[in-house]
Amino acid sequence: MENFINYSPVIIVVLVFLIQQKIVVTPEQLEKKHREILNDIENRFVTRNSYEDLKSQFAEIKDKIDKIYDCLIIR
Repeated sequence: MENFINYSPVIIVVLVFLIQQKIVVTPEQLEKKHREILNDIENRFVTRNSYEDLKSQFAEIKDKIDKIYDCLIIR
């Protein structure tokens, strides 16, 4: 315990430095950053379900274009 008392000013300075440089964060700050990241991802990227739906729609459009092309070649 005496060692802690002797080094307490150094410990306090190190802790203050870590907090000022944002090396150590509070759970509240971490949760806030997590929400920001989730919102950013939600705005920039598409969900897997939306991607699969769009992919299937493109496949259907391709099939329809192929059928129209075949009909034009036959005539």
